[in-house]
Amino acid sequence: MVRTIIFDLGKVLIPFDFSRGYRAMEELCGIPPAEIRQRIAATDLVYRLESGGMEPEDFVGQLSGLLGLRIEYNRFCVIWSSIFLPDPLLPDDLLEALHRNYRLLLLSNTNAIHFDMIRDTYPLVRHFDHCILSHEVKAMKPDPRIYRAALAEARCAPGECFYTDDVAEYVEGARREGIDAVQFHSREQLEREMKARRIVW
Repeated sequence: MVRTIIFDLGKVLIPFDFSRGYRAMEELCGIPPAEIRQRIAATDLVYRLESGGMEPEDFVGQLSGLLGLRIEYNRFCVIWSSIFLPDPLLPDDLLEALHRNYRLLLLSNTNAIHFDMIRDTYPLVRHFDHCILSHEVKAMKPDPRIYRAALAEARCAPGECFYTDDVAEYVEGARREGIDAVQFHSREQLEREMKARRIVW
């Protein structure tokens, strides 16, 4: 019997598109989006930010230097968070109904800049009993430590948890910890998976 449902955030609850942020940066630095992506990917800055090894202010300073940006911190945060699209992938009423019957957890590789914006912008966050975030746990999926942090908040056995994530590697990481997990493809597919487990909403 499922007692706790664990959701990934990006591309499960909230869609995102990195190119939106790159295009916004291009307007300020004149570097094409593809090159911005390549320059960032050639560093470990995002990994250090999302694994809790770097403070947001230091990240913004170093990334601004990398791209030749002259921008204040708050303005950068707005651009950095512009990757998220306004309409969630799962409806608020589904999460509300699930929360009436189950403990809900959010498990995400993310950073303080993004999650502060998400908390302020997307009301769906209120349905979650606890958020397990990589920059706070200092471990990123598929590191076992982040799943174990989620299990500590689940208040039930691993086999009584159901988890969905859009990344197959992260689903496998959860399964290695004994969690019943499936890859997310769509709302309709997720609802079929939940019905098969007698999850009600």
